[in-house]
Amino acid sequence: MLFRSKASPMAKGFKNQQKAKQSFTVMVIKASHRYVLVALILSLIIIACINILKSNQSSVTESPINSKVLKIWSDKGYTLEEDEALQKIISNWEQQSGNKIKLTFYTNDELPQKTQRALQAGNSPDLVINSSAERELYPRLAWEGKLADVSDVIEPVKSIYSEGVLEAVRLYNNVDKKPSYYAVPINQLTIHIFYWRDLLEKVGRTQSDIPKQWDAFWEFWKQVQDDLRAQQKQNIYGLGFPFSTGSTDTYYLFEQILEAYNVQILDSKGQLLLNDPKVHQGIVKSLEWYAKFFQQGYVPPDAVNWLNPDNNRSLLNRGVVMTPNSSLSISAAVRQDSDTYRNKLGILEFPNKPNGKPMRFLVSINEIVLFSESKNQKVAKDFLAYLIKPEIIGNYLKATGGRYLPVMKPIWKDPFWTNPADPHLSTATQTLTKNTRPFYIVQNPAYSLVLEENVWGKALNGIVVNSISPEEAADTAIERIKQIFDEWQ
Repeated sequence: MLFRSKASPMAKGFKNQQKAKQSFTVMVIKASHRYVLVALILSLIIIACINILKSNQSSVTESPINSKVLKIWSDKGYTLEEDEALQKIISNWEQQSGNKIKLTFYTNDELPQKTQRALQAGNSPDLVINSSAERELYPRLAWEGKLADVSDVIEPVKSIYSEGVLEAVRLYNNVDKKPSYYAVPINQLTIHIFYWRDLLEKVGRTQSDIPKQWDAFWEFWKQVQDDLRAQQKQNIYGLGFPFSTGSTDTYYLFEQILEAYNVQILDSKGQLLLNDPKVHQGIVKSLEWYAKFFQQGYVPPDAVNWLNPDNNRSLLNRGVVMTPNSSLSISAAVRQDSDTYRNKLGILEFPNKPNGKPMRFLVSINEIVLFSESKNQKVAKDFLAYLIKPEIIGNYLKATGGRYLPVMKPIWKDPFWTNPADPHLSTATQTLTKNTRPFYIVQNPAYSLVLEENVWGKALNGIVVNSISPEEAADTAIERIKQIFDEWQ
């Protein structure tokens, strides 16, 4: 009894220990289940994170495919037809190639600066089409090694380019120490004179009355202004000469005036001739000649602020009787109005030089360039090869209203360009088949900076705005040109 009585508490204690162990075991098992559940949840989260990381890595890996969307920056056309013509070419190529193009239009004035900023930031487009960059920007970019060599695009069609065209795109790369083709020519232009036939008729004159000799030619337009004003047309000017530093038309016209007076700035080897007293005097005389029309009141006062489209607007709004222009953009703007295009708006070549000899015309080649930093070299070159097929680029030029002229022999065979019933295209075609020359950038790329800075525009603007003498303006311009060439070397 005593044993049982003593053993009973012990048994109870044992049972209590057993229950405690069982209870602990259950707690451990439950806790283990919780840990397993937590571990499972963490595993799922980790797997999900890995998948997201892989997805992100996959996106990075696939970015080269996305980068095959070509970025093209282009001048915005003067007419809607120009923009639509380029968009159509791009759409057709996209359908044929399966590739995509992002096309962005900018004004001719802003595109060169925007391109340079993009290059500095390392975020340039693949291709650029700009009508003034050929003279102001591309030679320097080629020199700095920033343009891609496009010889493999040009070589297969080299033989069908018109004479002298490829000379303008054979540029020197100072990084690779070699000349090569660093741009693809697409069209060309030269300077013409546009005027209103019906305004001449108001003062009893016709095109046959316009002299072909230098001094008499320019005096004619002064007299027309005087006669129109005598008929109470007080807000009209005889001559639409640009005098601004913001217009490429200013230096283009002045370079043509230098040519008229046989003032040669560079020799055939690209060396400056500015130390020659005859050249110095020729520059002074050309500046004086150009500025006098403004000073005498035959040019609109706001010409000192014109941008590239403004001489066009001034003529089309009948603020001036005539204006020189470096493309057919004026006639293209009124092409849909047959009476205005064929009967009211006239076009002329420049008169003979002051020495009586025929004028030699400055020709500019519009080009498209591919940047060396582009990640889409092959696709871009495929597009360029498509663009310059004669049937493609030819139809494009026609669709733009003939603002620019062809650079390929097969395209010239199209009667569209030589039809005598079209006074503007037929005259422009005749001009380009006569005596022409390129800008000095072909002899020396340093001259592109002279044009980019509009050194001649600054000289002319200084004469008529700040009343400096032609001699002082010439000296300042010559000093700056020498500085540009010294720094280039």
